[in-house]
Amino acid sequence: MNNLSKKNLGLISLMLFSLFFGAGNLIFPPFLAQSAGSATWVAMAGFFITAVGFPVLGVIAVAKSGGLKALANRVNPIFASIFTVLIYLSIGPCLGIPRAGSLPFEMAVAPFLPEGMISVTLARLIYTLIFFSLAYWICLTPSKLVDRMGKFLTPTLLTLISCVFLASVLKPLGGYGVASGEYVISPLVKGFLDGYLTMDTIAALNFGIVISLAIKSKGVKEEKYVVSNSIKAGLIAGGLLIIIYSMLAHLGATSGGKFGATENGAQTLTNVMTYIFGQPGVILLAAIFTVACLTTCVGLITSCSEYFRTLNSKVSYKAWVRILSVSSMVLANMGLTKILSVSVPVLNAIYPIAIMLIVLAMTNNLFGGSSVVYSFTILFTSVVSIVDALNQAGISISFMVNAFSKLPLYSQGLGWIVPAILGACIGISYKFIKEHFTKKLVTEGF
Repeated sequence: MNNLSKKNLGLISLMLFSLFFGAGNLIFPPFLAQSAGSATWVAMAGFFITAVGFPVLGVIAVAKSGGLKALANRVNPIFASIFTVLIYLSIGPCLGIPRAGSLPFEMAVAPFLPEGMISVTLARLIYTLIFFSLAYWICLTPSKLVDRMGKFLTPTLLTLISCVFLASVLKPLGGYGVASGEYVISPLVKGFLDGYLTMDTIAALNFGIVISLAIKSKGVKEEKYVVSNSIKAGLIAGGLLIIIYSMLAHLGATSGGKFGATENGAQTLTNVMTYIFGQPGVILLAAIFTVACLTTCVGLITSCSEYFRTLNSKVSYKAWVRILSVSSMVLANMGLTKILSVSVPVLNAIYPIAIMLIVLAMTNNLFGGSSVVYSFTILFTSVVSIVDALNQAGISISFMVNAFSKLPLYSQGLGWIVPAILGACIGISYKFIKEHFTKKLVTEGF
């Protein structure tokens, strides 16, 4: 079989959507729109680039390249080993999975615990124990992921969010608020950077293997057809993401106009849900958060377990699922604040590298897949992004920060773009010069 049936393509597309759509994806669009106000759709255009465009391209790039390790190997084998492990650790047990387990509790459960009845620490432990036990059970049989997520979890999530949006149309909150902060000056760039927080471009480099396995489990074996079906699933999932993000952005923008600023997107959604549904809206919000986080968590545990099994064949896939589920549950009990304090610098270091790796993979044929182009581009990108991330974490290399601060767009968090382009130009020039002189030497008989 070369192509998936429409039913299976739909299920895999829904599965990919649910892998991407966690609680972070739920809270960032309304929070962005609340702050952007009248500039919401300009900001969302930037958000769509990094929160939808690059994640979809990431899935396609990994499928076309035969896996993340193979793609990273085009830069350098040492880089491939370090970068791949770093990606899986950051998006997996060290950051992404604990965040997915902690976020729904902190945002939708903790604020509404009866005072004095149970401590927040104990409640979090009970919640994460149940949450990760369910995730563990779903991950044990990856061949059933498509059915469990595509048929049940994702439709449930989409139905819940759509009901909220339709209810907001029937009981409107009002008009959009006024833009504030950086959204006044450069809403497009701010939206672009906000897309980093979803972590989906990094996650896409992991989920590529999950989608490939899912497609193969449906009978498509030949690699080129696995790639073509991955592209179709990615485009459908991307379209769904844009629709849901737009719904959430509208809710956030109207909430900002009615209630004013809040500290985070969860509070924004809580205001909306309470206004539309009253107190029962809080329960509905908790359900939406939990389902959104569970689907992402399952995808991350599955992809990381598949990868770590390749590093050590003595430890089985199921053993890795067990290890990651337990360790992530432990880290989730550190609390969301500590997890998020680490996430921003890490994301700012990794995200630009991931973006350029995807761009290079998608334009690979234009420069003949030269490793020199990959190497120079990633080197120039990583130096700026890592120094910037260290500076944000309080580890300042002053002379480098001072030098990089003169780069275009540096103050807006995009200082890596010009060096990335420069690195690509140097790599292409080097390749051209080398080929020219090699051809000349051959022609002259040397």
